[in-house]
Amino acid sequence: MLVPIIKLSRVPGATKRLLPKPVATLGLAVALMTQTTAGSGQGTDTAGLFSKHAVASVMKLADNWQIAHPVMPDGDRNWQRATWYTGVMAAYRATGDPVYLDQATRWAEEQQWKPGTEKAGANILTCSQTYLELFFLKNNPSFIKPTEEWLDSGRPNTPSGAKVWYLDGSRYVDSLYVGAPTLAMLAKATGDHRYIDWMNAFFWDVHHELFDRGIGLFYRDKGFIGQTTASGKQVFWSRGNGWAFASLPRILTYLPVGEPGRADYESLFKQLAAALIKRQQPDGLWRPNLLDAQEFPVPETSGTGFFCYGLAWGVRNGLLDRDTYLRPAKKAWIGLVTNVSADGKVQWGQSVADRPELVRQSDSHEYVTGTFLLAGSEMFRLAQDGAFDEAGAKDGER
Repeated sequence: MLVPIIKLSRVPGATKRLLPKPVATLGLAVALMTQTTAGSGQGTDTAGLFSKHAVASVMKLADNWQIAHPVMPDGDRNWQRATWYTGVMAAYRATGDPVYLDQATRWAEEQQWKPGTEKAGANILTCSQTYLELFFLKNNPSFIKPTEEWLDSGRPNTPSGAKVWYLDGSRYVDSLYVGAPTLAMLAKATGDHRYIDWMNAFFWDVHHELFDRGIGLFYRDKGFIGQTTASGKQVFWSRGNGWAFASLPRILTYLPVGEPGRADYESLFKQLAAALIKRQQPDGLWRPNLLDAQEFPVPETSGTGFFCYGLAWGVRNGLLDRDTYLRPAKKAWIGLVTNVSADGKVQWGQSVADRPELVRQSDSHEYVTGTFLLAGSEMFRLAQDGAFDEAGAKDGER
Protein backbone atom coordinates (compact mmCIF):
# COMPACT_ATOMS: atom_id res chain seq x y z
CA MET A 1 0.00 0.00 0.00
CA LEU A 2 1.55 3.30 -1.06
CA VAL A 3 0.73 6.67 0.44
CA PRO A 4 -0.56 8.93 -2.35
CA ILE A 5 1.44 12.01 -3.27
CA ILE A 6 -0.94 14.80 -4.25
CA LYS A 7 0.39 17.56 -6.46
CA LEU A 8 -0.99 20.98 -5.62
CA SER A 9 0.15 24.19 -7.23
CA ARG A 10 -1.64 26.85 -5.21
CA VAL A 11 0.26 28.60 -2.46
CA PRO A 12 -2.02 29.20 0.56
CA GLY A 13 -4.26 32.21 0.30
CA ALA A 14 -7.49 32.95 2.09
CA THR A 15 -8.06 31.55 5.57
CA LYS A 16 -9.94 28.26 5.56
CA ARG A 17 -10.70 26.12 8.60
CA LEU A 18 -12.16 22.64 8.67
CA LEU A 19 -14.19 21.14 11.48
CA PRO A 20 -12.38 18.29 13.22
CA LYS A 21 -13.25 14.90 11.82
CA PRO A 22 -12.28 11.34 12.69
CA VAL A 23 -8.93 10.37 11.21
CA ALA A 24 -7.17 7.08 10.59
CA THR A 25 -3.88 8.15 12.11
CA LEU A 26 -2.37 4.76 12.83
CA GLY A 27 -3.38 3.60 9.38
CA LEU A 28 -0.94 6.02 7.78
CA ALA A 29 1.93 4.78 9.91
CA VAL A 30 1.06 1.17 9.10
CA ALA A 31 0.91 2.00 5.39
CA LEU A 32 4.37 3.57 5.50
CA MET A 33 5.80 0.69 7.51
CA THR A 34 4.34 -1.81 5.09
CA GLN A 35 6.06 -0.24 2.09
CA THR A 36 9.41 -1.86 2.85
CA THR A 37 8.09 -5.10 4.34
CA ALA A 38 5.37 -6.11 1.87
CA GLY A 39 6.34 -9.22 -0.02
CA SER A 40 9.42 -9.76 2.10
CA GLY A 41 7.94 -12.37 4.40
CA GLN A 42 8.36 -10.01 7.36
CA GLY A 43 5.62 -8.59 9.53
CA THR A 44 4.81 -4.91 9.80
CA ASP A 45 7.94 -3.22 11.17
CA THR A 46 8.65 0.37 12.17
CA ALA A 47 11.85 0.12 10.13
CA GLY A 48 9.64 0.89 7.15
CA LEU A 49 9.15 4.42 8.44
CA PHE A 50 12.83 5.14 7.86
CA SER A 51 13.22 4.48 4.17
CA LYS A 52 13.86 7.54 2.01
CA HIS A 53 10.65 6.90 0.11
CA ALA A 54 8.54 6.63 3.26
CA VAL A 55 10.00 9.80 4.78
CA ALA A 56 9.63 11.77 1.54
CA SER A 57 6.05 10.53 1.08
CA VAL A 58 4.82 11.57 4.51
CA MET A 59 6.57 14.95 4.22
CA LYS A 60 4.86 15.61 0.91
CA LEU A 61 1.53 14.46 2.30
CA ALA A 62 1.81 16.87 5.25
CA ASP A 63 2.89 19.81 3.10
CA ASN A 64 0.10 19.20 0.61
CA TRP A 65 -2.44 19.04 3.43
CA GLN A 66 -1.24 22.40 4.71
CA ILE A 67 -1.37 23.97 1.26
CA ALA A 68 -4.98 22.84 0.97
CA HIS A 69 -5.86 23.98 4.52
CA PRO A 70 -4.17 27.34 5.18
CA VAL A 71 -4.67 29.00 8.54
CA MET A 72 -3.14 32.42 7.94
CA PRO A 73 -4.69 34.91 5.48
CA ASP A 74 -3.56 35.47 1.94
CA GLY A 75 -0.36 37.50 1.75
CA ASP A 76 0.78 36.66 5.27
CA ARG A 77 4.53 36.46 5.91
CA ASN A 78 4.74 36.51 9.69
CA TRP A 79 6.14 33.89 12.03
CA GLN A 80 3.39 31.26 11.82
CA ARG A 81 3.59 30.90 8.05
CA ALA A 82 7.28 31.77 7.82
CA THR A 83 8.13 28.92 10.22
CA TRP A 84 6.29 26.55 7.90
CA TYR A 85 8.45 27.82 5.04
CA THR A 86 11.66 27.14 6.95
CA GLY A 87 10.46 23.53 6.86
CA VAL A 88 9.56 23.75 3.18
CA MET A 89 13.08 24.87 2.33
CA ALA A 90 14.59 22.20 4.58
CA ALA A 91 12.50 19.63 2.69
CA TYR A 92 13.84 20.95 -0.61
CA ARG A 93 17.46 20.92 0.50
CA ALA A 94 17.13 17.36 1.77
CA THR A 95 15.13 15.77 -1.05
CA GLY A 96 15.91 18.01 -4.02
CA ASP A 97 12.22 17.92 -4.93
CA PRO A 98 11.66 21.03 -7.12
CA VAL A 99 8.03 21.27 -6.03
CA TYR A 100 9.19 22.57 -2.64
CA LEU A 101 11.51 25.08 -4.29
CA ASP A 102 8.75 26.34 -6.57
CA GLN A 103 6.39 26.66 -3.60
CA ALA A 104 8.88 28.71 -1.58
CA THR A 105 9.89 30.88 -4.52
CA ARG A 106 6.28 31.74 -5.36
CA TRP A 107 5.60 32.68 -1.76
CA ALA A 108 8.73 34.85 -1.50
CA GLU A 109 7.91 36.59 -4.77
CA GLU A 110 4.37 37.30 -3.57
CA GLN A 111 5.86 38.92 -0.46
CA GLN A 112 8.22 40.98 -2.65
CA TRP A 113 11.05 39.72 -0.42
CA LYS A 114 9.97 42.05 2.39
CA PRO A 115 10.51 41.36 6.11
CA GLY A 116 7.52 40.63 8.29
CA THR A 117 4.95 43.13 9.49
CA GLU A 118 4.99 42.41 13.23
CA LYS A 119 6.27 44.75 15.94
CA ALA A 120 8.68 42.32 17.58
CA GLY A 121 12.07 42.83 15.97
CA ALA A 122 13.04 39.16 15.98
CA ASN A 123 9.71 37.94 14.62
CA ILE A 124 10.01 40.30 11.67
CA LEU A 125 13.03 38.33 10.45
CA THR A 126 11.44 34.87 10.28
CA CYS A 127 10.44 35.10 6.61
CA SER A 128 13.90 36.39 5.68
CA GLN A 129 15.34 32.94 6.40
CA THR A 130 13.52 31.60 3.34
CA TYR A 131 14.65 34.57 1.23
CA LEU A 132 18.24 33.93 2.27
CA GLU A 133 18.10 30.24 1.45
CA LEU A 134 16.78 31.15 -1.98
CA PHE A 135 19.59 33.70 -2.30
CA PHE A 136 22.17 30.99 -1.61
CA LEU A 137 20.68 28.97 -4.45
CA LYS A 138 20.25 31.75 -7.01
CA ASN A 139 22.70 34.46 -5.89
CA ASN A 140 20.25 37.27 -6.56
CA PRO A 141 20.99 40.24 -4.23
CA SER A 142 17.45 41.58 -4.66
CA PHE A 143 16.21 38.64 -2.58
CA ILE A 144 17.89 39.96 0.57
CA LYS A 145 18.13 43.70 -0.07
CA PRO A 146 14.84 44.57 1.73
CA THR A 147 16.03 42.69 4.82
CA GLU A 148 19.40 44.45 4.79
CA GLU A 149 17.69 47.81 4.40
CA TRP A 150 15.31 47.04 7.25
CA LEU A 151 18.14 46.12 9.62
CA ASP A 152 19.99 49.32 8.73
CA SER A 153 16.90 51.53 9.03
CA GLY A 154 17.61 52.72 12.57
CA ARG A 155 14.13 51.82 13.81
CA PRO A 156 13.91 50.86 17.49
CA ASN A 157 13.12 47.22 16.65
CA THR A 158 16.30 46.84 14.58
CA PRO A 159 19.90 46.34 15.75
CA SER A 160 20.92 49.59 14.07
CA GLY A 161 18.35 51.47 16.13
CA ALA A 162 18.56 49.97 19.60
CA LYS A 163 20.88 47.78 21.64
CA VAL A 164 17.99 45.60 22.79
CA TRP A 165 15.80 45.45 19.69
CA TYR A 166 14.46 41.90 19.88
CA LEU A 167 11.85 42.17 22.63
CA ASP A 168 8.19 41.31 22.51
CA GLY A 169 7.42 43.13 25.73
CA SER A 170 10.28 41.17 27.29
CA ARG A 171 12.94 38.70 26.22
CA TYR A 172 11.33 35.51 24.93
CA VAL A 173 12.85 32.20 23.90
CA ASP A 174 10.96 31.98 20.59
CA SER A 175 13.09 34.85 19.33
CA LEU A 176 16.14 32.61 19.14
CA TYR A 177 14.67 30.63 16.25
CA VAL A 178 12.83 33.34 14.38
CA GLY A 179 15.58 35.96 14.52
CA ALA A 180 19.06 34.67 15.27
CA PRO A 181 19.57 32.33 12.27
CA THR A 182 18.67 35.15 9.90
CA LEU A 183 21.68 37.09 11.14
CA ALA A 184 24.03 34.13 10.77
CA MET A 185 22.77 33.62 7.23
CA LEU A 186 23.20 37.30 6.37
CA ALA A 187 26.79 37.21 7.59
CA LYS A 188 27.52 34.36 5.21
CA ALA A 189 25.61 36.00 2.36
CA THR A 190 27.30 39.39 2.65
CA GLY A 191 30.59 38.79 4.45
CA ASP A 192 29.58 41.55 6.90
CA HIS A 193 30.63 40.57 10.43
CA ARG A 194 28.21 43.06 11.96
CA TYR A 195 25.48 40.47 11.61
CA ILE A 196 27.39 37.95 13.71
CA ASP A 197 28.12 40.63 16.32
CA TRP A 198 24.42 41.52 16.45
CA MET A 199 23.44 37.86 16.68
CA ASN A 200 25.88 37.08 19.48
CA ALA A 201 24.76 40.04 21.57
CA PHE A 202 21.10 39.13 21.03
CA PHE A 203 21.38 35.38 21.54
CA TRP A 204 23.49 35.40 24.67
CA ASP A 205 21.49 38.20 26.28
CA VAL A 206 18.33 36.11 25.96
CA HIS A 207 20.23 33.05 27.14
CA HIS A 208 21.55 34.89 30.20
CA GLU A 209 18.06 35.81 31.35
CA LEU A 210 16.11 32.67 30.45
CA PHE A 211 18.43 29.64 30.61
CA ASP A 212 18.33 27.56 33.79
CA ARG A 213 21.83 26.13 34.11
CA GLY A 214 20.80 23.57 36.72
CA ILE A 215 18.01 22.06 34.62
CA GLY A 216 19.64 22.71 31.24
CA LEU A 217 16.48 24.18 29.70
CA PHE A 218 15.00 27.58 28.84
CA TYR A 219 12.11 29.38 30.45
CA ARG A 220 9.78 30.89 27.86
CA ASP A 221 10.20 34.36 29.40
CA LYS A 222 11.10 35.79 32.80
CA GLY A 223 7.48 35.60 33.95
CA PHE A 224 7.86 31.82 34.32
CA ILE A 225 10.96 31.91 36.50
CA GLY A 226 9.89 30.63 39.92
CA GLN A 227 6.47 29.46 38.74
CA THR A 228 5.42 25.92 39.60
CA THR A 229 2.58 23.62 38.63
CA ALA A 230 -0.01 22.22 41.03
CA SER A 231 2.39 19.37 41.75
CA GLY A 232 5.21 21.77 42.59
CA LYS A 233 7.26 21.30 39.42
CA GLN A 234 8.82 24.07 37.34
CA VAL A 235 7.34 25.25 34.06
CA PHE A 236 9.50 24.56 31.02
CA TRP A 237 7.46 24.81 27.85
CA SER A 238 8.09 22.13 25.23
CA ARG A 239 7.76 24.28 22.11
CA GLY A 240 9.64 27.10 23.83
CA ASN A 241 12.65 24.85 24.22
CA GLY A 242 12.04 23.60 20.69
CA TRP A 243 12.51 27.14 19.39
CA ALA A 244 15.84 27.36 21.17
CA PHE A 245 17.10 23.88 20.30
CA ALA A 246 16.16 24.14 16.62
CA SER A 247 17.78 27.55 16.31
CA LEU A 248 21.22 26.08 16.92
CA PRO A 249 21.51 23.83 13.83
CA ARG A 250 20.39 26.77 11.74
CA ILE A 251 22.99 29.05 13.31
CA LEU A 252 25.81 26.51 13.21
CA THR A 253 25.15 25.65 9.57
CA TYR A 254 26.10 29.20 8.58
CA LEU A 255 28.56 30.23 11.29
CA PRO A 256 32.17 29.80 10.10
CA VAL A 257 34.03 26.90 11.68
CA GLY A 258 36.81 29.17 12.93
CA GLU A 259 34.46 31.83 14.29
CA PRO A 260 35.22 32.77 17.93
CA GLY A 261 32.23 31.78 20.01
CA ARG A 262 31.14 28.89 17.80
CA ALA A 263 32.15 26.47 20.54
CA ASP A 264 29.69 28.15 22.91
CA TYR A 265 26.79 27.45 20.55
CA GLU A 266 27.93 23.85 20.16
CA SER A 267 28.22 23.44 23.94
CA LEU A 268 24.71 24.80 24.49
CA PHE A 269 23.35 22.48 21.79
CA LYS A 270 24.81 19.47 23.61
CA GLN A 271 23.48 20.67 26.97
CA LEU A 272 19.97 21.01 25.59
CA ALA A 273 20.10 17.64 23.84
CA ALA A 274 21.13 15.90 27.05
CA ALA A 275 18.34 17.57 29.03
CA LEU A 276 15.71 16.88 26.38
CA ILE A 277 16.18 13.15 25.95
CA LYS A 278 15.62 12.70 29.70
CA ARG A 279 12.10 14.10 29.23
CA GLN A 280 11.04 12.09 26.18
CA GLN A 281 7.97 9.95 26.86
CA PRO A 282 7.55 6.24 25.96
CA ASP A 283 5.52 7.09 22.84
CA GLY A 284 8.47 9.06 21.48
CA LEU A 285 6.87 12.48 21.97
CA TRP A 286 7.28 15.16 24.59
CA ARG A 287 4.50 16.67 26.70
CA PRO A 288 3.63 20.39 26.78
CA ASN A 289 5.47 20.86 30.11
CA LEU A 290 8.85 19.15 29.97
CA LEU A 291 9.26 18.87 33.75
CA ASP A 292 5.68 17.93 34.57
CA ALA A 293 4.34 15.48 32.00
CA GLN A 294 1.21 14.98 34.09
CA GLU A 295 0.19 18.65 34.05
CA PHE A 296 -1.15 18.11 30.52
CA PRO A 297 -0.67 14.37 29.86
CA VAL A 298 -1.14 14.53 26.09
CA PRO A 299 1.32 14.31 23.19
CA GLU A 300 2.57 17.53 21.57
CA THR A 301 4.01 17.49 18.07
CA SER A 302 5.36 21.01 17.45
CA GLY A 303 7.97 20.76 20.20
CA THR A 304 8.65 17.14 19.26
CA GLY A 305 9.20 18.13 15.62
CA PHE A 306 11.84 20.65 16.68
CA PHE A 307 13.51 18.13 19.00
CA CYS A 308 13.55 15.38 16.37
CA TYR A 309 15.08 17.82 13.88
CA GLY A 310 17.80 18.93 16.27
CA LEU A 311 18.69 15.45 17.51
CA ALA A 312 18.89 14.03 13.99
CA TRP A 313 20.94 17.01 12.77
CA GLY A 314 23.32 16.62 15.69
CA VAL A 315 23.85 12.92 14.99
CA ARG A 316 24.34 13.50 11.27
CA ASN A 317 26.86 16.28 11.82
CA GLY A 318 28.83 14.48 14.52
CA LEU A 319 27.98 16.83 17.39
CA LEU A 320 25.89 14.22 19.19
CA ASP A 321 26.94 10.66 19.92
CA ARG A 322 25.10 8.29 17.60
CA ASP A 323 24.73 5.51 20.17
CA THR A 324 23.08 7.90 22.62
CA TYR A 325 20.96 10.13 20.41
CA LEU A 326 19.92 8.24 17.28
CA ARG A 327 17.44 6.11 19.16
CA PRO A 328 15.57 9.11 20.69
CA ALA A 329 15.47 10.75 17.27
CA LYS A 330 13.97 7.61 15.74
CA LYS A 331 11.44 7.25 18.56
CA ALA A 332 10.43 10.87 18.00
CA TRP A 333 9.94 10.28 14.28
CA ILE A 334 7.79 7.20 14.93
CA GLY A 335 5.69 9.27 17.35
CA LEU A 336 5.33 12.09 14.87
CA VAL A 337 4.34 9.93 11.91
CA THR A 338 1.87 8.03 14.08
CA ASN A 339 0.12 11.34 14.68
CA VAL A 340 -0.20 12.38 11.04
CA SER A 341 -3.72 11.74 9.80
CA ALA A 342 -4.37 9.63 6.74
CA ASP A 343 -4.83 12.80 4.67
CA GLY A 344 -1.69 14.50 6.00
CA LYS A 345 -2.69 16.68 8.95
CA VAL A 346 -0.03 16.86 11.66
CA GLN A 347 -2.17 16.48 14.78
CA TRP A 348 -1.65 17.25 18.47
CA GLY A 349 0.18 20.49 17.62
CA GLN A 350 -0.29 23.10 20.31
CA SER A 351 -2.08 26.27 19.26
CA VAL A 352 -0.44 29.71 19.40
CA ALA A 353 0.60 30.17 23.03
CA ASP A 354 3.42 31.15 25.35
CA ARG A 355 3.18 28.30 27.87
CA PRO A 356 2.17 24.66 28.31
CA GLU A 357 -1.53 24.16 27.68
CA LEU A 358 -3.96 21.34 27.00
CA VAL A 359 -3.66 20.10 23.41
CA ARG A 360 -6.36 18.32 21.43
CA GLN A 361 -5.84 15.75 18.70
CA SER A 362 -7.44 18.12 16.19
CA ASP A 363 -5.04 20.98 17.00
CA SER A 364 -2.56 21.96 14.31
CA HIS A 365 -1.20 25.04 12.55
CA GLU A 366 1.09 26.05 9.72
CA TYR A 367 4.12 26.18 12.01
CA VAL A 368 3.31 22.66 13.24
CA THR A 369 3.67 21.42 9.68
CA GLY A 370 6.91 23.39 9.48
CA THR A 371 8.44 21.62 12.45
CA PHE A 372 7.36 18.27 10.99
CA LEU A 373 9.07 19.07 7.70
CA LEU A 374 12.22 20.10 9.56
CA ALA A 375 12.24 16.75 11.36
CA GLY A 376 11.54 14.87 8.14
CA SER A 377 14.33 16.66 6.30
CA GLU A 378 16.91 15.35 8.75
CA MET A 379 15.42 11.86 8.89
CA PHE A 380 15.60 11.76 5.09
CA ARG A 381 19.26 12.80 5.17
CA LEU A 382 20.06 10.13 7.76
CA ALA A 383 18.31 7.54 5.60
CA GLN A 384 20.29 8.77 2.61
CA ASP A 385 23.51 8.36 4.60
CA GLY A 386 22.57 4.78 5.54
CA ALA A 387 22.16 5.53 9.24
CA PHE A 388 19.15 3.23 9.51
CA ASP A 389 20.64 0.27 7.66
CA GLU A 390 21.22 -3.19 9.10
CA ALA A 391 22.11 -3.18 12.81
CA GLY A 392 20.76 0.33 13.39
CA ALA A 393 17.41 -0.35 11.77
CA LYS A 394 15.49 -1.14 14.94
CA ASP A 395 17.00 1.28 17.42
CA GLY A 396 13.73 3.19 17.67
CA GLU A 397 11.78 0.13 18.83
CA ARG A 398 13.72 -0.75 21.95
